[in-house]
Amino acid sequence: MDKEIHSHYRLYPCNYIALDMLKMDSHIHSEYSPDSHSRIDDILKTAQERDLDIIAISDHNTVDGTSEVMAKTRNTDILAIPSIEISSTDGHILGFGCEENIPRDLSPQETIDKIHDLGGLAIIPHPYCFYRHGLLCKIDYKELKIDAIETKNARFIVGYCNNKAKKLSKKEKLPSLGASDAHYYKFVGDCFSLIDCEKDI
Repeated sequence: MDKEIHSHYRLYPCNYIALDMLKMDSHIHSEYSPDSHSRIDDILKTAQERDLDIIAISDHNTVDGTSEVMAKTRNTDILAIPSIEISSTDGHILGFGCEENIPRDLSPQETIDKIHDLGGLAIIPHPYCFYRHGLLCKIDYKELKIDAIETKNARFIVGYCNNKAKKLSKKEKLPSLGASDAHYYKFVGDCFSLIDCEKDI
């Protein structure tokens, strides 16, 4: 059964609740993004305080933050997944699992193809938010080979865009994720996914 738990504005999209599920925030920005000043050390401190198991630094058009966080989380309790938020010609796309930079300003499908070539997953963040370059505001998802979409993004003040993404996920059986999209380190973990997986890359 599909459940969502809401507690103190922390949102947990998942299919079921189990004690051994891992908490993952897959969309965090650091000082390597032009619109964030969060240091990796501060992000990690907040992640530890909020008992996150898995994080991904998804900076705009660079994996420099990913490289730093992966080096700093070796031999720790936090698993860092490489990631990048790429600006395609029609909107933003997360390259979840990508350790290399992908050129910006390619078409959405070219961007997705490059993500897949690197062994990553193409995830559409804030898909219906036009003022944050939501990809599905401009293009039909059926034209794209996407792997998942964000259905909970903590930066929305109202729920319209999240709800629209959730409806699409349910209708088309697209895997869904929740993430903080934190541009300030204290917001890390405001939204996350509970996932059933091994804590390993």
